[in-house]
Amino acid sequence: MSKVNLKLSVGASALSAVLMCYSSAWAMQPVTIIDQGVFAAGGTVIEAKTTFDPYHPTAAGQTLHGDHTVVHYQVPQNPRQYPIMFLHGAGQHTRTWDTTPDGRDGFRNLFLEDGYPVYLINEPHTADAGRATVTHTIKATPDDQFWYGQFRMGLWPNFYEGSVFPQDKESMEQFFRQMTPDTAPFDVSVEAAAITAAMERVGDNILVTHSRGCSVGWAVGMHSDHVKGLVAYEPGMRFPFPRGEAPQAIPNAGFFGPNQPVEVSSEEFANLTRYPIVIYYGDFIPKTVTDNPYQDYWRAALQMAREFAACINRHGGDAQVIELPELGIKGNSHFPFAEKNNVQVAQVLKDWLEYKQLTARAQP
Repeated sequence: MSKVNLKLSVGASALSAVLMCYSSAWAMQPVTIIDQGVFAAGGTVIEAKTTFDPYHPTAAGQTLHGDHTVVHYQVPQNPRQYPIMFLHGAGQHTRTWDTTPDGRDGFRNLFLEDGYPVYLINEPHTADAGRATVTHTIKATPDDQFWYGQFRMGLWPNFYEGSVFPQDKESMEQFFRQMTPDTAPFDVSVEAAAITAAMERVGDNILVTHSRGCSVGWAVGMHSDHVKGLVAYEPGMRFPFPRGEAPQAIPNAGFFGPNQPVEVSSEEFANLTRYPIVIYYGDFIPKTVTDNPYQDYWRAALQMAREFAACINRHGGDAQVIELPELGIKGNSHFPFAEKNNVQVAQVLKDWLEYKQLTARAQP
């Protein structure tokens, strides 16, 4: 059930009766939406090489639009100054933020309720933004159990003790069915260019990223003047460092090889010091080397994240890495915003936004 009350042309008394009927089932207060929609931004075009003949159509005579992002948005009444733009991770799409696998409010609703305009980004070459300008083969390779482990839910078929991921059969069915393939090879520059173009339309914003999307977020944050705060949930790799300052790659027992830093120009890196950055990690990440390949991957990722934040701070920036268990929020996997305690997880972010003075209401 949607938890958002759209502004409808009905009598106030009738609307109140409806809301009273359903209020006990709602986890959030009704929100009046004053604007919503969807748009594409960025992308490339393969131009026609010959004149198009409508009676004898050929590929050479036609164009192809692709590599763009598609953004769904909602703006609540009396909005805050800075919208939040949410970017998903690998194998995911905007549903990551829509709702939890067990059907509760996702971050979209939780932040709409708090007055933030919300923009849900489909990364280029995924879901609604699936049109690509390069050929790519999508293989139907069974891999659910691998991702179960990689996402730190547990070692199949068991959840880690204390896990707060919804574990009933229907929730797991919903979770596995929200995964989606890439329609082209992942390319940070292509992804970042499209999302940077979307920001030209949206304006100044807070960018919230997850997993692989965090590497796109760093690139966007280095090239867009519109990022006023950058939030990263569980980045795994591709942390940027100024040339000559990158740490050594961090070996680990995971399936993706050593955690390799990425070198960028000092000018690009300096752009990451213009606004506050916070990086969040969930639970079940060991402090020392382990033979569990999934957990050891995240041990290395967390270590590199700390190196990254320290480098930003050395250059005069404002970055911090927060492990949710150290705040008393325990049991989270790679998807802390989708689990049973996601309201607590959201509150941690809301408190950070307040502390960084990113919560002002927009001027009427």
